[in-house]
Amino acid sequence: MTWLALTVLLAPIALVLYAYVVYPAILWLVGRTREPWTLPPEPPEWPSVSITVPAYNTGAAIRPTLDHLLAIDYPRDRLQIVVISDASSDGTDELVKSEYGSRGVELIRLPQRMGKTAAENIAVGYVRGEIIVNVDATILIPPASLKPLVRAFGDPDVGVASGRDVSVGAVTVEGNQAESGYVGYEMRIRELETRMGSIVGASGCFYGIRREVHAEPLPVELSWDFASALVAREHGFRSVSVAEAVCIVPRAKALRTELRRKVRTMARGLSTLFYKRALMDPMRYGSFAFMLASHKLMRWLPYLVTPFAFVALGWLALEAPLARWLLAGAVLGIALGIMGIRWPQGRAVPRVVSLFGFALAAFTAGFLAWVDAIRQKRMPTWEPTPRPGPQPS
Repeated sequence: MTWLALTVLLAPIALVLYAYVVYPAILWLVGRTREPWTLPPEPPEWPSVSITVPAYNTGAAIRPTLDHLLAIDYPRDRLQIVVISDASSDGTDELVKSEYGSRGVELIRLPQRMGKTAAENIAVGYVRGEIIVNVDATILIPPASLKPLVRAFGDPDVGVASGRDVSVGAVTVEGNQAESGYVGYEMRIRELETRMGSIVGASGCFYGIRREVHAEPLPVELSWDFASALVAREHGFRSVSVAEAVCIVPRAKALRTELRRKVRTMARGLSTLFYKRALMDPMRYGSFAFMLASHKLMRWLPYLVTPFAFVALGWLALEAPLARWLLAGAVLGIALGIMGIRWPQGRAVPRVVSLFGFALAAFTAGFLAWVDAIRQKRMPTWEPTPRPGPQPS
């Protein structure tokens, strides 16, 4: 029993080390032997682009998003901007029509709440662009970000192009500043995967996809941002991360809010991975299968096994003094994490409390996401994450 408990205890640690240290090291080492992917030059004629903005009750936050999209550097006769309202009830539709309709922004309203993926499925029948660019309703796209994203499709092998998220917020007063470090790390991994051949998931905030790749509808409980790279691979395309295509993503003000978003996002991600599990077959998909399993499955497995590891640590603590000290440290870490999650908004939070809060929120969300995915709980609809309005320079 002692060896079994020790194995269970070490399993999540080994998985985390592989997913966050060993896998990036493999990407870096193998990538050094390959030529980096480079952004194609500007085309003689820019392709037609349709920007879709799925929205549900985002009247308080959508103005800056649309203002930035209207100021974007792209030929106006080649650009379509469409807001897809998921039966919003807070006046979002009226705001879009009254303030932005005359400026060229189109509105599609779903007759009833169907969810973000359903909105993206339906939008394909309305938009006119050769390239469909999905933008979150609560983020900002700088004027120079769209052209680099579209230039990526000058490579005929590219089916999906993902922007580079930049997480911003008032670090001194929020308990969620660890999110920025994680986002930066994730963007670096995507750069390495691009050099290896293809990323395995696009940014949900800002990504482009060829119309023919987006043609088939996706089950509404799955996520198009993750599935886009998988569907592209099934069609023989690669997916790339475009560093020049910056997307400004305000952090949620509180970890409590971020926890709910993470549960929904991870559960939908797991469901998408299970639905497209054939892509993890290395005999058919080679290095893409390896990267998909390493980047996604190996990152998510620790959330499933960590609670069992905690029980195993408690068992070992009955016999070993070192295990008792480790258990005490784990309990202290959980206490600090709870403090970070429950920290009052608007008050400065110590960095160590913020880090433990972010870690506890991530692991709690991950475990709950596994529970929802195993139960096959359908979560097609979503609530917008409240974000402060950033004012980037």
